[in-house]
Amino acid sequence: MRRAVAIGGGTGLPVVLRCLASLDFDVTAVVTVADDGGSSGMLRRELGVLPPGDIRNCLVALAAPDSLLADVFQYRFPAGEGLIGHALGNLIIAALAEMRGGFAEAIEGASELLGVRGHVLPSTLSDVVLFAEDDNGGRVMGQENVAHSVARVCSVHLEPTSPPAFPPVLDAIRAADVVVLGPGSLYTSIMPNLLIDGVAEALCATDARIIYICNVANQRGETTGLDAAGHVRALEEHGLLGAIDVVLVHDSDTDPLPEGVSPVDGGADAQARIRARGIAVIATDLVDRLAPMHHDPELLCAALRRLA
Repeated sequence: MRRAVAIGGGTGLPVVLRCLASLDFDVTAVVTVADDGGSSGMLRRELGVLPPGDIRNCLVALAAPDSLLADVFQYRFPAGEGLIGHALGNLIIAALAEMRGGFAEAIEGASELLGVRGHVLPSTLSDVVLFAEDDNGGRVMGQENVAHSVARVCSVHLEPTSPPAFPPVLDAIRAADVVVLGPGSLYTSIMPNLLIDGVAEALCATDARIIYICNVANQRGETTGLDAAGHVRALEEHGLLGAIDVVLVHDSDTDPLPEGVSPVDGGADAQARIRARGIAVIATDLVDRLAPMHHDPELLCAALRRLA
């Protein structure tokens, strides 16, 4: 069976996982643990557990089709002192971490409960904090604050610097036939994984085909005004120079986004500048017309099927 690794976090990664699983890949998700907002942030602060939210979403994406617990894991309490805002799956993973003695063991336990087809791995087991430098020379602390930065982000780093990778992550990258980066927030979902010691180096050394799925819309502050070539350049500046084989972009020339949405320019000029970097480009319609900040899952999967 062919092996695929998908790297990221947030809402984009589960879409890719479902697609790769449907294409009969043995799938491994590599997930950032820099999240410090919402339910995950509360559990980090109160229990000292690594953030479970992105892990939970990936576990559910790879759950057995007949899993009765998948919907239960996604249930979020709408009220209740101490419960409001928490997803039940986050609480279960936090409980398993205490019961089984570690975060990796908690993920294994949750995978067993959900009948997960594949593997979900945290990029590191270290407790990391994301920092960013912006266009104004400012320093922003914390994933949630970086995601809502007023000024455009120029670079990010983790503290502690170069935390050790969870060893199975490097093994999965080395064994992969295909690696998919994104879609997802460039600096807060994808980049934190590249800052883990050994991950970018493993991606540069692997024989796998590396596909970067560029976002269809920019995020205020984090990537304001950045076109598809700018996204690629940022990834190269954070360790992936020479690693990316092909970039999948929404063709904003042919299929413009609705008014009011800030598109990632994936038109002919941006495509040409990506190709000038020695990277292939596939440009097609990828946007979800009902939620134009995001990819259409069926269009994205069809494009991945052709590439992978």
